[in-house]
Amino acid sequence: LSWAPRPGLPPDTAAALLASGPDGEMLWLDVTHRPGQVPWVRLMGRYLLPRCKQRWHTCAAFLPQEGFLVCGDRRGSLLLFPCSSSSGWAAESSSIANGGTDSVVEDSSNELEPSCLLHKGALPLESPLSVLFGLHGKTGVTSVTIHGGYIYSTGRDGVYRQLRLRDQQLEVLRKHRPCKGLQWIEELRFTSDGDLLVLGFHADNFVVWSSRTGENVHCIPCGGGHRSWSYCSSPLAEAFAFIKSGDVMLYHREAEPCEQQVLLASLHGREITCVRRLGAVKVPGHATFNVFVTGSEDTTACVLVLSENSRAALPLARLSDHISSVRTLAFTMGSGDEGFGDEGLSALLFSAGGRAQIECYQLLCAGDTASESAVACHVIHVASHRLDKHWEQKKNRHKLVKMDPETRYMSLSVVPGTSTKQLPTPWKFLAAACSDGSVRIFGLLEAARKLVLVAESFHHQRCVLKVEAFLHVWAEGERHLLCSAATDGSVSFWDITRPIMDAVDSLHQAEGEMQPLALDAPLVTIMAHSCGVNSLHIRKTPEGQYLVASGSDDGSIHVCLLEVALGRGEAAAGTCLQVLERVSRPCAHAAHVTGIRVLRPDLLLSASVDQRLTLWNRRPGELVPLSTTFFHVPDLAEMDCWEVVEAGGKLRYYCVLCGQGLEMLCGTAPSKPPPQEAPQ
Repeated sequence: LSWAPRPGLPPDTAAALLASGPDGEMLWLDVTHRPGQVPWVRLMGRYLLPRCKQRWHTCAAFLPQEGFLVCGDRRGSLLLFPCSSSSGWAAESSSIANGGTDSVVEDSSNELEPSCLLHKGALPLESPLSVLFGLHGKTGVTSVTIHGGYIYSTGRDGVYRQLRLRDQQLEVLRKHRPCKGLQWIEELRFTSDGDLLVLGFHADNFVVWSSRTGENVHCIPCGGGHRSWSYCSSPLAEAFAFIKSGDVMLYHREAEPCEQQVLLASLHGREITCVRRLGAVKVPGHATFNVFVTGSEDTTACVLVLSENSRAALPLARLSDHISSVRTLAFTMGSGDEGFGDEGLSALLFSAGGRAQIECYQLLCAGDTASESAVACHVIHVASHRLDKHWEQKKNRHKLVKMDPETRYMSLSVVPGTSTKQLPTPWKFLAAACSDGSVRIFGLLEAARKLVLVAESFHHQRCVLKVEAFLHVWAEGERHLLCSAATDGSVSFWDITRPIMDAVDSLHQAEGEMQPLALDAPLVTIMAHSCGVNSLHIRKTPEGQYLVASGSDDGSIHVCLLEVALGRGEAAAGTCLQVLERVSRPCAHAAHVTGIRVLRPDLLLSASVDQRLTLWNRRPGELVPLSTTFFHVPDLAEMDCWEVVEAGGKLRYYCVLCGQGLEMLCGTAPSKPPPQEAPQ
């Protein structure tokens, strides 16, 4: 048995009672109660639950506008049933809402009528319109909540999920993992101040966890998970009642004044390992907000806004699908921003890191003056991939030796220009640098939500630290090129055009499944440094050439100028890369160079663990320092840069730095640097 509030009706006088019986039959009964009168019960619908060993429902909720019933069962499945066509739905709703009590009074004044269940055969036995089988595992669904037009479900698998209804089908948007160890999630409660409270059991305690602060608001010792419990809180007190060994236990505590004040809320629990700027969102009546994504060692990625005026970073959404650290981020701007106007932005985000795991999300950001951050972010989980996923499905895997159990993705780069009309299906491709010495190419089909490994190469034979993909276009066609850098200081350049086209053909014929192809040998390999390459950036020059800048563990900076040329014969004959110029600056920094950007063909920006941000002038055969700024973020992990054209045509450069914190800097660069002295 379970109760569910009826939409549009006062909860103190009317509710829906759902009862599961033999053969998976679930009944929907409307119960109306008036003071001094016998409760009136009416059968409204009959539903058939899917076949499983434990065939009963555990929770249910009505969708207010669509006329559907969402319920969870003991098998962990989420089900969608129709309820608008059930007999008496519209009539009873209008009668009770208008205060009509004639039929109720008449029934209560006479003798008790026969049970309404005697005529249940007159109602059809409805089958589910949509089934998400085993969504929360075999331990069951614990609650279903409707809020803000979305459906939220919880279970004893340690996660709660956000769903939406689309074409009479339940669609999972994303899943959330509140905190480590909270495996038994019972309920979600949305507060009036915008916080989301997660109620559940952690070990032998009842826990109320706040998604805003990321910490436990209340922790009540009760002995562990209890199926019969109730919790109520107010600004003055809180109460928790539960049944234990047949006894009703009550925990009551009055509110105490909070002596702790948070001066600056944290973005992550551990070091920030990567950062990317998605773009800017314009909000009427506010300054322009910059939207960033950060990844951390605490296994989460955070979407946040940062404003120059407020100088505050406000989280918009937290992505918690990773089981290990988030090491790298990559994104491509999407076209799925219908309804967001010119002032919103849409992006397809990839995050990767430990345990060879890649996650893909669609982010939709737009102005929202009602929220504290003035920006709203909608997150849809698109796809995921793990190299050892096939391993988890093997039988007797404990008898086998697992290869490379700790493979990490060190860097990601979206291959540009792969969503053109030349491809039969809209595949997007992603390059990854891996700690097991491989360079891997993945293909993403958004429509099918599939992320497939399509090609790989172990050419480097050592940990690959960075990858950067770029597109070369000329009159006769285009070439997809890739740059990779490893721990030995080598930088290799690949032509991945043919593997991508072959992968598209294979995926199209095999319906999204294929064996990984082998990448051809690199076109050119340059020994740019004496040890690992920690930063890499490529920029196209106005002449159609490419500047490749890299920074190393030894504190050096290397810049080379490349030119792409076709081989003899037709365009398909091959691609040639010519190194036109190489410039190296040993000891450019006193520590690892973990961030580098080519701002202009004559300007470079580098950042290091020595907490120095240096602007360099590139001249023939040398790099000349122009200025140096000290920043406050220790253990710098990564840097991202962008430029903004302000009023009057003035160009300003911005950069964001991450490590043991987050910092944003801005500045200008001289149009023509002086030949000798650096500006003060």
